[in-house]
Amino acid sequence: MPTIRSASPQDADAIAAIYNQGIEDRIATFETECRSADDIHAWFEADRPCVAVEDDGMVLAFASLSPYRQRDCYSGIGEFSVYVERSARGKGLGRLAMEGLIEEARKRGYWKLLSRIFPENTASLSLCWALGFRNVGTYRMHGKLDGIWRDTVIVELLLSNDFD
Repeated sequence: MPTIRSASPQDADAIAAIYNQGIEDRIATFETECRSADDIHAWFEADRPCVAVEDDGMVLAFASLSPYRQRDCYSGIGEFSVYVERSARGKGLGRLAMEGLIEEARKRGYWKLLSRIFPENTASLSLCWALGFRNVGTYRMHGKLDGIWRDTVIVELLLSNDFD
């Protein structure tokens, strides 16, 4: 039975391997260079929220937040990423990771989560819609990946209705 927990530095190798699959697949990120465990350790040193989904002692999915922008007015906005081990996709582990991340974000005082998703990444878009995210719009020609211009769909989720 999969469990959701806070990720820890001991998960860096597994998280790097899963993230690198996402980089290799070219459907989830503009990143092109694989990450090492040391790169992931930097997330923990920066106290970035990160949750892991584990089954039978193996990390099979993770979701993390990074700062949206550096200005103080954006301090409650987190840009999320969610990745699932290739062999474990389609089993609801991405949803578990996102549910855990949303809960962690609320605990830490975030008021909004957002991301930019390739339109072809229908699994991620469907996941976001199922969790209550809304489409904000589409960035046309937002960046090049392997020399090809790619669009991204912007999604957001407000974590609070209390904005006084």
